Order: sequence, then structure tokens, then C-alpha cells
Amino acid sequence: MKNLVIVGGGFAGLKLAKKLEKSMPEDWDIFLLSKTNFITYNPLLPEVIGASVLPSHVQAPLRLVLKRTRIRMVTVDRIDYDSQTVFYHNDQQGSLKFDQIVLSAGVQANTGMLPGLREHTLPLKTVGDALVIRNRIIERLEQATIHPDEKRREELITFVILGGGFSGVETAGELEDFLCSAQRYYKNVDKSKCQIILIHGNDRILPELSPKLSEVTHKNFEKRGIKVMLNERATRIDNEAVTLKSGELIRGATIICTIGTTPHPFMGNERLPLERGKIVTRPDMSVEGVDGVWAMGDCALVPNLKSGSYSPPTAQFADRQASRLAKNIVASLSGKETKPFSYQPQGMLASIGHNKPVAEIYGIRFTGLIGFMLWRGVYLLKVPTLARKVRLFLEWNWAMFFPPDIAHLGFKKSDDD
Repeated sequence: MKNLVIVGGGFAGLKLAKKLEKSMPEDWDIFLLSKTNFITYNPLLPEVIGASVLPSHVQAPLRLVLKRTRIRMVTVDRIDYDSQTVFYHNDQQGSLKFDQIVLSAGVQANTGMLPGLREHTLPLKTVGDALVIRNRIIERLEQATIHPDEKRREELITFVILGGGFSGVETAGELEDFLCSAQRYYKNVDKSKCQIILIHGNDRILPELSPKLSEVTHKNFEKRGIKVMLNERATRIDNEAVTLKSGELIRGATIICTIGTTPHPFMGNERLPLERGKIVTRPDMSVEGVDGVWAMGDCALVPNLKSGSYSPPTAQFADRQASRLAKNIVASLSGKETKPFSYQPQGMLASIGHNKPVAEIYGIRFTGLIGFMLWRGVYLLKVPTLARKVRLFLEWNWAMFFPPDIAHLGFKKSDDD
């Protein structure tokens, strides 16, 4: 048997494995190496923060989705391309030989890009991050309820969000909705004193969408009392304070970070052509200079023939890259010609609060009820497994009629202090 190894179990890695299970020759084994044994549907993490959905509804076990693929929950340490071996660890060290390898490990949070970022902010990359943020929000409301000093109460209910892309905007919208719904249970907390500050380094939020939809979102935030600071960048993070490039100091007891990514350590190999920490691929997603190596997703710079530029790091492009790469791998094994990646995106969607999405499909902008139905429909189609589609559908409908869960979730053992 020959081995094809996929490093990374995100959108791209999972979709590629599913495609190859149907088309890969029978004398090939497919291995998927992932730090977790599940895939996380990251676009729904802000809804976990806002208690709109349960954490388990945005995750799907890889073994439940894949049948032929052999899954190993490990952390990859390094890859030797000369001996064609992947070295990894879990509870012990291990290695795996490969004949073909696909790098689709994505990126990880870069908590070292600013002084104080690691120590004083809450990142949003995983379900664990989302739950920690949710707990912190509830903690602040509980603290503000009993604190005797009015100024300190206002600091406790001030939330600062770094980054105005999809994650930052969706988190701000969900957070505002959560505070509106939860405030009635905290009689000493005045919702009008709760402040959400979104800091973004560009001249408009949601730069991936059209200027019109960015403007619609900005006005919606202003109407709801969310403060948006454009063309501002943080230079330093201290305990409950953000220093901006302009010198202004923003105080807030909770600072959420949705910016900053860095490649995984095993990507730093002299055999790989790297640019900005990402692997530069040929148009067919093969890597020049190393035989049998392919790359896609957020960890790679994949040329898009349709646009003439590199593909953006979005789930929509990762999904399409995986479909094309599966065909290219099978074609290369049989000596046939591979094809370049070429894709015209269908559109973009973003949630700016519970049941408040904005969408742009084939150049047509949607908000309100139509945007809401499109957003829900698209995400239900993308979530893996029928069981989770049904659960998510029921949970969304439940949340339309009942208040969010404000329980503070405990993660400690019963004998911990």
C-alpha cells in the first residue's frame, strides 16, 4: 500500500479526504493528521459566544464523516521531505511514511504580534476560546451587579474588540444582542452603560464585502450603540487597556482579539517556497521543488486563474480548492494533466447579530428577511452530518423565542480551588 497523508482536518482537509475516498486507487491508504478529532465550523463561533447555539452544534467528529480515511489525532512536529516522513507526537513520538502529502493545516493565532496581546486579550480561534469569552462576559455582568463604584462598573461592562473583519464584526453583533437579552436578569446593570468598541485598521469594516454592505453594517452598529473606530491600530495591550497608534488609551475590562495569525512551526522548512509565512504553490496546487507535495487552504498562497491573484483565506475558497485538488492528485497518479485552480466566488455572508445577517450573492445585496433566510440556508448546507444540521436548525428556531442561556459554565474539577 502507498500512503497519501493530509495534514490538517479543517474545511479543506476534510473535504479533500471525502473526495479522495471515492476516487483514490484501492492500493492507496489515506491518512488525515489533525490536532483534534473533530472539525470546527468557525463561522458560527460568534454564535457560541452569544449563546445562540450550543458548542457541540458547531463541531463534527472526523470519524463520523470519513469512512475510508485513517485518522490520527496528533501534533505534527516536522516533515522530512528527503525521506518522505512525517514526525508527530501525541502521548508518545511517532512517524509516518508518505508517497504524497497535502499541507492544509491552516494557521494559528499569533498572540505575540503586539506587546501584551498574549497576556491581556482573549483570542477567538476555537470553541474553547468562544466559551472562555462567553464566561468572561457573564463574569463581568455578575461583577458589575455587585460592585459599589460606578466608574468601575462602567469599566467592567466595556468590551473592546480588535479587528473589523468577519470574526470581529460578528462577535460585536452577537455580543450586543446577548447583552440586550441578558440585561433584564441583572437589575443593577444599565444596558445604556454597556459599551462595545470595535477597533479596525482599515477605512471600513467587513472589507471582504462591498462598500455598500460595509456601510449598512456600520450604520446598524451605530444605531445599536456599538462604537466603531476606523483607521486605528493597537500598539500595546495592558491590563484592561489598549493603546492606539494615535496615542489614545481605550479602557475596557474585556479585550477580545480577532486579528493576527502565524504559520505552524513545521511549515518553516527550507525546501518549501514561502512568502509571508505561507507556501507558494503552482496553479494546480503542487509545490515546486518537492515531488509529491501539495498545499491548499489558509496555509498556502494558491493562484486563482479566474482573478489573476492569490486566493483569499476563506472557507468558500478552501472548499473549492479541495475539490479541484482531489481531481489533480488522481490525475497526476495516472499520468494525466492537472488543471489550475479557477473559481469565481458566489458571494459573501456575514451575521451582524442574532437573526441580523447581511449577504451579497452574485453581486446582489440582501439584508432583512431575505438575507436572514439565505444566511441560514447556506450555513445549514455547509455544516457536516445530517444530525448536526437538524440540531442546528432546531436550536436556531428555539433561540428565536426564548432568552439566551446565561449560565456560567465551569471547566474545573470539583477538587480544584
